[in-house]
Amino acid sequence: MANGPLPLEGIRVIDYSHFLAGPFLSRSLAALGADVIKVERPTGGDAGRAHPIFVDGQSGYFLQQNMGKQGLCINLKDKRGLELLHKLVDGADVFVENYRPGALDKLGLGYAELSARNPKLVYCSVSAYGHTGPDSKRPGFGLIAEAKSGALAQLGTPGEPPPLLRMPIADMYTGVHGVAAVCAALLGRIKTGQGQHVDLALYDCMISMHDYAVQRHTLSGGKEIPVQTGSDQPDSTVYGSFAAKDGYLVIAAQVDDAWARLARLIGGDALAADARFSTPAARNAHNKAAVALVQEWALAQPSRAACIAALDAAGVACASVQRIDEVLADPQTKARGMVVEQDHPVLGRVRLPNLPFRFSGCDTSPRCPAPLLGQHNRQIAEGLGYSGAEVDAMVRDGVLHAEPAVATLARS
Repeated sequence: MANGPLPLEGIRVIDYSHFLAGPFLSRSLAALGADVIKVERPTGGDAGRAHPIFVDGQSGYFLQQNMGKQGLCINLKDKRGLELLHKLVDGADVFVENYRPGALDKLGLGYAELSARNPKLVYCSVSAYGHTGPDSKRPGFGLIAEAKSGALAQLGTPGEPPPLLRMPIADMYTGVHGVAAVCAALLGRIKTGQGQHVDLALYDCMISMHDYAVQRHTLSGGKEIPVQTGSDQPDSTVYGSFAAKDGYLVIAAQVDDAWARLARLIGGDALAADARFSTPAARNAHNKAAVALVQEWALAQPSRAACIAALDAAGVACASVQRIDEVLADPQTKARGMVVEQDHPVLGRVRLPNLPFRFSGCDTSPRCPAPLLGQHNRQIAEGLGYSGAEVDAMVRDGVLHAEPAVATLARS
């Protein structure tokens, strides 16, 4: 059954988004079987194409977030371009955009106009602050949402500027919520026959991610405010990162049975029976002492690998703090297929991160690499009923644009 139909086969998505949250959302829909058409503007296309790393003029950043899509590059300032896109939307199920609220209304691509043309359309907007509220018109990126949401205030060493997460948590998390919301809206459409506007904000998604900071503050009557704690979780002892002789590892032994196993490993039965560490509250009250004991043990081992082996044998959850080369070589990464290989028309064989979808009845492996800029202009236009001569005229007049490599593909 692994070759069965994908969940979203037959769903057409118009992706008029750029950079990350929107493209990741639509890339995920493509992996689930949707027919995704990536719409870009001449001549630079999606801003993600200008983001490193570059090889032979191609952006690895763009390749990762846009695999599985068809590419249409069109000048919407020409009425023929807008007419073509309107025809495309008329037959679509989903429209994804991540521009500042109101920006697409001026282009004739806002929710009101497109839903009037196609009442069944699910229109998904992703923005920094959403389409309502006093900040709705302000510009923003993932970093802005991560800072404003209170996430960065809890990261790093007390008294120092918070470090950057170095992974786009706000963008990717919002993209994942977008996948869920779009699928829910499509399911709801079966009952109502109507699409709707999905309004997602990076800021909202980051606030929703707080697992305890909000309730800690509200339920304490405003007395408690989580702050920076460095590599430790003082409210969940032991749950943090530790130095070994040749690297770093993390240990999660914050619950009683895990602590008991860790204590016997590093200090024998005497430590396991020590009243200072007998309950979560007691361990938190003596956090510095508990953390110091674990750190002393880790540095006494011959290597990080030795720490991991001993912890594994004791049944204590742990992991190495791996560099990206170690992640790519990890047998678990390979076993789960989390790196995919694709044949790119310019770069040849490329390796990129996979998505985590695993279904028993179908294979969600990417079906094609990210499109070259304007790679599918002709077939998309002709699929809408435009004649070859009409397409030629739009190409000649710059309504349809493609990067030079596309012409090479056409001749091969």
